[in-house]
Amino acid sequence: MSDLNDPRVFFAAERTLLAWNRTSLSLMAFGFVIERFGLFVHILLPKHDMPLQRGLSFWIGLIFVLLGAVTAAFSTVQYRKVLNTLKPVEIPVGYRTDPGVISNLIISVLGIVLTIYFFQGV
Repeated sequence: MSDLNDPRVFFAAERTLLAWNRTSLSLMAFGFVIERFGLFVHILLPKHDMPLQRGLSFWIGLIFVLLGAVTAAFSTVQYRKVLNTLKPVEIPVGYRTDPGVISNLIISVLGIVLTIYFFQGV
C-alpha cells in the first residue's frame, strides 16, 4: 500500500500501462510483418504455383503476435493490482481509470483475432 498520498503514483502506473500497450502493439506489428514476409518470399519464388507452406516465418510471426496479445493482457492485470493498492486520495476525483484497461483488452483480443486470421491461410 502506498503511503505517499500523491496522484503522481497513479499517473506513473498509468504511463507504465500505456508503455506496455505500445510494446504489445509493436510486438504484434512486428509479428505481422514477419508472417507476411513469408508470403512475399513465396510470391517472389519462380515456382509460386506450389501451395503455400507454413514455414518458419509463419510460426515466428505467430509467436510475436501472441506475445503481444499476452503482454497486453498481463500488463492490464498488473495495472489493476497496482490500482488496488492505491488510496482514494491518490486517484484524482472524477478521473476514469478504465480507458487504458479497455484499450489493452481490445488490443489483446485483436491479437488473438489476428492469430486466427493467420490460421485461416488468407
